[in-house]
Amino acid sequence: MSSPLLAEFLNLVKIDSPSGNERALANYVKEKLISLGWEVREDGAATATGGNAGNIIARLPGRGAEKNPVLLFSAHLDTVTSSAGVKPVVAEEVVRSDGRTILGADDKAGVAVLLEVARRLREGDVRHGEIVFLFTVGEEAGLLGSRFLKPGDVKADMGFVLDSGGPPGTIINAAPREDIWKVRIRGRSAHAGVNPEEGINAIRVAAEFVRLLPPARVDGDTTFNPGVIRGGQATNIVPDLVEIAGDMRSHREEKLGELAEVVNLLLRQTCARFGGEGEIEVETLYPSYHLSPEAPPVKLATVAAEQVGLEVVVKRRGGGSDANVLNALGIPTVNLGIGLEKEHTPEEYIRIKDWENCYFWVMEIISYLCQPGF
Repeated sequence: MSSPLLAEFLNLVKIDSPSGNERALANYVKEKLISLGWEVREDGAATATGGNAGNIIARLPGRGAEKNPVLLFSAHLDTVTSSAGVKPVVAEEVVRSDGRTILGADDKAGVAVLLEVARRLREGDVRHGEIVFLFTVGEEAGLLGSRFLKPGDVKADMGFVLDSGGPPGTIINAAPREDIWKVRIRGRSAHAGVNPEEGINAIRVAAEFVRLLPPARVDGDTTFNPGVIRGGQATNIVPDLVEIAGDMRSHREEKLGELAEVVNLLLRQTCARFGGEGEIEVETLYPSYHLSPEAPPVKLATVAAEQVGLEVVVKRRGGGSDANVLNALGIPTVNLGIGLEKEHTPEEYIRIKDWENCYFWVMEIISYLCQPGF
């Protein structure tokens, strides 16, 4: 079993697909699924996201269990940065890069599992209901591909995203809403050596504003992070503009509205003290979701994991995924652990056994519905 899956994964990681440049990988996935007899289409997300590929949506009709619930499985095509020239190293049942680039297991490990599932389902001896695969683009850039989807673009009764850290058996049943905030602080320029007192130094205003901002861990449900700051033109000019951006996340969505008001008040008060001006913009990237242990995808993922001998851990996560958007579209969806380790870094790796187990887990999710009593 490990050889086909490993070979597929090694093929996938060698196809460079950073956010916005997923075309080559999208073509590979489409051709593979079409060759296996799946119905495949690509949507118009490329135009909306500024990339060169859209979301890939594939469907396989049921076989011997046509009345079963329709199951959606999803993974994303893009990687957080380019992995051009990646040299995967397989040693001691672990796959990693040679340290010069990311490996791209996030989320090509998920893609590899689904392509192997697609192959297995076409062999003809597995009873299953209708299956839908969704391969999204721009996930690492803010869930751009899934956010392009409209209600009805993807139809399913429940969903499973293969895109979480933690070993197989990990079920993410809750994730926070994320808002992006952007602040502009305007001062007044002047010559730094001739008449600095006539200027209003936007960097000094910004420094005081940042000092007053909420802490990184606001409470058990909420985080706050100023992540980007830009300002100034030259060392001999009193800077007149600083831009600051960050994110805030919470499992309690009302908390984000409260935080936005606090940030706005701090901005106005700080600018008034220095004589500057400030403005703030807040954009919601994606909503939160929370599914109970009895929700169908949580229950199905749990019993399927137990059937294949996996330790089940149901928990919430501080980061979002396409599961957030799919839940908002009315498809109850969980994110599954596939064994990702140190993703987004050159030290990224994945244990072969972990994603083999993920494959068996997904196959059990599909076949378990054919058993009476679920």
